[in-house]
Amino acid sequence: MPQISQRTYINAMKKRLLVSLSFLALSCVFIREAHAEDHLLTILKSELNRETNQFKTSGEYAPYFISYRVDDIYESSASASFGSLYQKMTGTHVKTLTPMVRIGSYQMDSYREIAQKGMTSSSGAWRIPLDDEKGDATRMVLWKATRNAWDNGIQNLADVKSKAQVRVEKEDKSDDFSKELPAKYIEKELTNAQLHVDSSLWEQRIKEYSAIFKEYPEIRTGEASFSFQCCRKYYVSSEGTEITQNLTYCRVMVTAQVVADDGMYLPLYLSYFAYEPKGLTAHETILKETRELAETLVRLRTSPIVDSYTGPAILSPEASGVFFHEIFGHRVEGQRLKSESDGQTFKKKVGELVLPADVSVIMDPTIKSFGGLDLNGSYVYDDEGVKSTKVDVVKDGILKGFLMSRTPIEGFPSSNGHGRAAPGRDPVTRQSNLIISSTAPKTSAELRSILKEEAKKQGKEYGYYFSKVSGGFTQTGRYNPNSFNVTPLEVYRVYVNGQPDELVRGVTLIGTPLSMFAQISKVGDKAGIFTGMCGAESGSIPVTGISPEVYVNVVETQKAGKSDEKLPILPRPESNQPKEAK
Repeated sequence: MPQISQRTYINAMKKRLLVSLSFLALSCVFIREAHAEDHLLTILKSELNRETNQFKTSGEYAPYFISYRVDDIYESSASASFGSLYQKMTGTHVKTLTPMVRIGSYQMDSYREIAQKGMTSSSGAWRIPLDDEKGDATRMVLWKATRNAWDNGIQNLADVKSKAQVRVEKEDKSDDFSKELPAKYIEKELTNAQLHVDSSLWEQRIKEYSAIFKEYPEIRTGEASFSFQCCRKYYVSSEGTEITQNLTYCRVMVTAQVVADDGMYLPLYLSYFAYEPKGLTAHETILKETRELAETLVRLRTSPIVDSYTGPAILSPEASGVFFHEIFGHRVEGQRLKSESDGQTFKKKVGELVLPADVSVIMDPTIKSFGGLDLNGSYVYDDEGVKSTKVDVVKDGILKGFLMSRTPIEGFPSSNGHGRAAPGRDPVTRQSNLIISSTAPKTSAELRSILKEEAKKQGKEYGYYFSKVSGGFTQTGRYNPNSFNVTPLEVYRVYVNGQPDELVRGVTLIGTPLSMFAQISKVGDKAGIFTGMCGAESGSIPVTGISPEVYVNVVETQKAGKSDEKLPILPRPESNQPKEAK
């Protein structure tokens, strides 16, 4: 499998979220017809049964497993820049089919990993009609998609068998696909009230958020966006599983950027998540925090640029959530550990101490909120029809197990409900709600005291506090350096002599996983939540990191890249206007 560099958590400065619902005049309502029984589910089941029966005459090429996954997504979004709308509340409605046809057996099938080709896949994404009351057009799409996936599967299985004859025996001899009990879980369709968003209200609010940036001539870009997505997920399989569940996501993003005199681009962002618009952070709070962000950006533009550094540091709850997601979470995704091109950092360390004895790490998609805030990585059933399960990955510092999809590894033959994928992609093992906790937490003041003492021992004038990050990436393959890179946005020097913390810029947090984990020493007593999207082999999926502050004895940083482009000669058009009184 080729080495993949996984971009994790949305980089809010470069990407605008496209999640939401839709529009009509001043309010946004999608009208959907009510059915005594879910119309699409009925079609999926009947066509699955028909295809399964027809394939019984295909001999050795008869599929042993077929599934249909459909994501029925209503989206709407609006965006504003410097107080003006760039996109009015607009919406889409798309139904995407992802078929899976597995040929062979649970032990060896057409989805086995092939080193040269990567993970074999189904026939990708297929659009399903939106207004197909009789279902004829939908059945035609299902028929074509199934035949296409079957044709691909025959060739894939031939490749798998031929490679098995000429390659050395695989290290991991577990089956290609796990046997799971069939499940039935049916949620009612979303109502019109649940599909409603007040377009005029949110258009006005994002205009107000982005208008704040007009008061600061130094700010080059200043945007705000609102998005709302309602997704009804369908899953049926030849094993007898029938799943329908509803997932909703609502987000406000505020993003802005300045450019330093030396050409370094400096972005900051705010992100607010809830399941519904009414659950979002209060309007006044977002206005206040947007102004604080703008003032921090202005200071950041003229802050000193740093040199490379090794020494003690504290990661904020947000930063440590991203940190654990990158350097740990991806390395306990079970399906990855089956690949012989993967570094398999923790595969042989089950039962060993990998973190301080007071620290535990769980992945729990079953919880929907934490500290009164909604969680992005929650779901009832995963994208392989397996019920979501809390997984104790690390207990009291000891590695207990891995996240599992229906791709087994030795010692872990079953899924624990972490097979996830974006529409049109085949599921692989992915993270959900990551939660770090400690039985011996320290206060923020205690962590700062420990930081200063350690800095003195190491002969440093200061340590670092990483406040905000934009995300990062990790390399887990064995043919390239097994490393990680996290991009901090807001970083402070914490001086040992007691002088005030100093905002700095140009920092990139780098390292290798085992050496970094060995330096984690203390954990704080107050958890924070970082909500975002994780991109990997199966596309972009929603995740959450819940973590307290983390103290690390030694981190390594390097200078961030910068542009050599000169600043504009002319000031921003409105920058000659007097700043409004606060």
